[in-house]
Amino acid sequence: MSRIGKMPIAIPSGVTVNVAENNTVTVKGAKGELTRTLPSVLTIKQENGQITVERPDDEKETKALHGLTRSLLNNMVIGVTEGYSKTLEINGVGYRAQKQGKKLTLSLGYSHPVVMEDPEGISTEVKDNQIIVSGISKEAVGQYAAVIRSKRSPEPYKGKGIKYTDEVIRRKVGKTGKK
Repeated sequence: MSRIGKMPIAIPSGVTVNVAENNTVTVKGAKGELTRTLPSVLTIKQENGQITVERPDDEKETKALHGLTRSLLNNMVIGVTEGYSKTLEINGVGYRAQKQGKKLTLSLGYSHPVVMEDPEGISTEVKDNQIIVSGISKEAVGQYAAVIRSKRSPEPYKGKGIKYTDEVIRRKVGKTGKK
């Protein structure tokens, strides 16, 4: 059995989970609502304030989907109760971020400012040299944070660019001149 797949997911109070046909799961909570269609091979049961995911056989593909489906459901439940956030850090002289309404303007050493608009369900906040991306979908928050980081990913010589706060940039030694 999949160790992750067989663990039940506890449904906190204030969260409603609805499993429709074709394994379309809707999770509603204090922060919002998430809907996702999961693989129809697996059975999703809701009883005693818990969700369990069961698989019909031990084929390789079914085993792989078992743990994945349970993790996706758990992420949906956590998303509507607590939400997700990722923090990015801007390093470099003259590199800065500004927030105007739903637009995020980045000055990253290019000849023009990089203007990005927040996708639906995602909000960004700028504090000093940090950008905080938050929302209820773990997948969407991670994707948008990766898009922001890709606008100027950190370089290994001076460490300039946009990086995650928990990311460690391996530094390289620069060239040495001939004598």
